[in-house]
Amino acid sequence: MKKALITGASRGIGRAIVEKLKDEYELFLICKNNSDLMSDLPGRHYAGDVGDQAFVKGVFKDIDELDLLINNAGIAYFDIIQDITCDKWDEVIRTDLTSVYNTSRLAASLMVPRHSGRIINISSVWGLYGASCESAYSAAKGGVNAFTKALAKELAPSGVAVNALALGVIDTDMNKHFSDSEKEDLINQIPIGRMGTPEEAAEAVYHLSKMPLYLTGQIIAVDGGWN
Repeated sequence: MKKALITGASRGIGRAIVEKLKDEYELFLICKNNSDLMSDLPGRHYAGDVGDQAFVKGVFKDIDELDLLINNAGIAYFDIIQDITCDKWDEVIRTDLTSVYNTSRLAASLMVPRHSGRIINISSVWGLYGASCESAYSAAKGGVNAFTKALAKELAPSGVAVNALALGVIDTDMNKHFSDSEKEDLINQIPIGRMGTPEEAAEAVYHLSKMPLYLTGQIIAVDGGWN
């Protein structure tokens, strides 16, 4: 059976991805501190900070081959720039961007010798266009997009595809900070007329994982026609 590593696997989009892939892959699942939420999920479970290189190295000690890496772990922070502390900025960048570096470098070491593998990064339309009062999140996701394009060029000769999904507004806990009126305003801007579901994001991940190697280095928007 093929092997997949999924970060941010305990809830929301990550959990939906697990449900979509569980019949085809042996799963290695990482969450930060909600390991109890993964108790009903298949595979091997790890709780820790994917922004911590030592922790990620420990996870990879259990993985001798890897076919698919899905970098889904992420946090958002909503505030004006004057009130974003250095610690909060660092936390967002560490969780949303540094984690992608940590896992990808180790995944590449397993994929390149086999001349096979797929890396899918879960990004955001905010990484493409930016969002008011979400400068840290937008910067991190913009970094993910640039990293995706650069790494795709680096790994393509070795038979490894690297792509990202720039998701629009998905109905998860990450959007709890929006008031009902703010959610309504967002939905009114989306041509399809609603938020996306975690299951739709997982479906996009699944089909992207099946695409040929010639599709690499792409930032694919899944946003209901928003942009």
